Amino acid sequence: MPAPRLHLLLALALLPACSSMQDIDRKVNRAVRERSTDLGGGATAPTLRSTLGTSSPDQYDRNPPSTNPGPDDLTYRGADPNRDVVTRLEAYFVEGVDSAAAERLDLQDILRLSQDTAREYRTAEEDYLLTAIRLLMERHRWGPRFFDDLTTSIGADAADGNYETALGIMNELRATQRLPYGGELEARLITRAANQLTEIVGEQYTQSSQLVLSANVPLLRNAGLVAQEDIIQAERDTVYAARDFENFRRRFFVDIASDYFALIARQAAIRNQAERLRSVMLFYERTQALVDAGRQPPFEARNVEQNVLTSRNDLINSQESYILSLDQFKVRLGLAVESRIVLLPMSLDFQDPDVSITEASETALRYRLDYQNEQDRVNDARRQIDIARNQLLPDLNLAAGATLNTDENKSESGLAFKNDNTDYAASVTFGLPLDREIERLQLRQSLVELERRTRQSEQFRDNLILDARQSVREIDRARFSVRLQEQAVNINKLRLEEIRIKIATVAPQTRLDAENELLQSRNALDAAIRDLRIAILEYLVRTGQLRVGEEGRLRALRGMDLKVDEIKDAAMPQSGDATSPPESDDVAAPVTDPVPPTQSPAPPN
Repeated sequence: MPAPRLHLLLALALLPACSSMQDIDRKVNRAVRERSTDLGGGATAPTLRSTLGTSSPDQYDRNPPSTNPGPDDLTYRGADPNRDVVTRLEAYFVEGVDSAAAERLDLQDILRLSQDTAREYRTAEEDYLLTAIRLLMERHRWGPRFFDDLTTSIGADAADGNYETALGIMNELRATQRLPYGGELEARLITRAANQLTEIVGEQYTQSSQLVLSANVPLLRNAGLVAQEDIIQAERDTVYAARDFENFRRRFFVDIASDYFALIARQAAIRNQAERLRSVMLFYERTQALVDAGRQPPFEARNVEQNVLTSRNDLINSQESYILSLDQFKVRLGLAVESRIVLLPMSLDFQDPDVSITEASETALRYRLDYQNEQDRVNDARRQIDIARNQLLPDLNLAAGATLNTDENKSESGLAFKNDNTDYAASVTFGLPLDREIERLQLRQSLVELERRTRQSEQFRDNLILDARQSVREIDRARFSVRLQEQAVNINKLRLEEIRIKIATVAPQTRLDAENELLQSRNALDAAIRDLRIAILEYLVRTGQLRVGEEGRLRALRGMDLKVDEIKDAAMPQSGDATSPPESDDVAAPVTDPVPPTQSPAPPN
């Protein structure tokens, strides 16, 4: 075959048929961005993260090795039961919450990290992006599609002991297009070329072409909007995914903020416990002095000493619980457990919403994105009934085609098609619906699915209303609890102050009980403040009014006086501050959002 002709056929066969990955990423990001923009409300769209698949030689290993040594190969090293456990526990706490190399993170830093490294968030992003990818795949199926097949063959024919060998190349270039109401158009350009590889009489190279046009259109079954079911569902699924992702961002914001405020409350509990331990230690010293002077029986000092030990144990338990919760929080944020972070207390303050339970319910029904998904999925179920009914119709398909041929008398005809050498064909196929038992069962199945989906939507609506109503009541309950605990703290402070003034006439156990009640009221106040913040956030997310902007920042609604401030009074104490005794026996003021002490007080000798 002449080289230029062969190169032409190979060039036709090797035309690029796919886009680069950068182009694919742009299409996916654009589709997601368009869907989130259509959602309104400042919804944020994720973008594909640059990832490169890496291969490993171990991935094809049929028998991957295991590491499982026997007991003789393992060593267990026993510890001294009299070791300095207290120092080790203090080191755990200091390393966990006050290391010099620790990264200081406030609420805004936490929210930003949660949308960058948190595994839950990245999974939600990927769910949205995968739905958009499926939509692009379906859209591509409904656009013009091009295919090119190149077939090369070598044949040898025996004649009188001699072999005549020939090289044959056939290139088939196809283009297909789905029709909007069912059916498909197809155009095929078939080019055949043959070249004799041995000397024979006649032409050694021949070439011919065909242009085949065909159409297949259903007129009853699978005709109409039923034919667009795949693309319709794919488009709607992307809308659902956009709503689900935005709803997830709001819920995730509340969850992360709740975890953060819970940790800040634990810090406050540790600070309160340390303050209580300082006070009890000073009380022990005074009681012991009275015992030494013979003014009180020895058991009073022993009783106070036992309370000091119990308080110290409670403090250590609180510190360990905080370290564990902080490690779990790091895992949720997608940070390494070995990483060291210090949470800086910040307040997220806004006024309580002035709303009734009826208004909250109506707002939730209007704005909740997940409820809108439930309603639209009921329409999906209704559409499936129409599709099932369409499948009961008889088949009536129209097919038509034309084949344009080149001049068969020319050995090299190129693409010169002749009108007088064109073949036409048309047909109509009618299929009687003799067996539609499965289709009738599918129709009944779709009717049952609609009933089920309708009940699910109704139940979702009822639960949504319950959540909205409960969120309003929870705000009022939390506000009432804050007021009560504030009064309890003040009462217990005054009670302890009165006991301090009358210390000579008050039994030591009464003083210890007052210390415990003050500690409990302080912790309860911190918990109530935390619960109030979370209750307002829960109200916003349950009524569909929470708006989360870039980097996880809370966006204030019109009329909302939002304040996010660092609590400067709760600075991290220096090493040794926690062990320093108070200058007097005055009861310290309650700390709302403190940072835990770096070191717990030492037990009495």
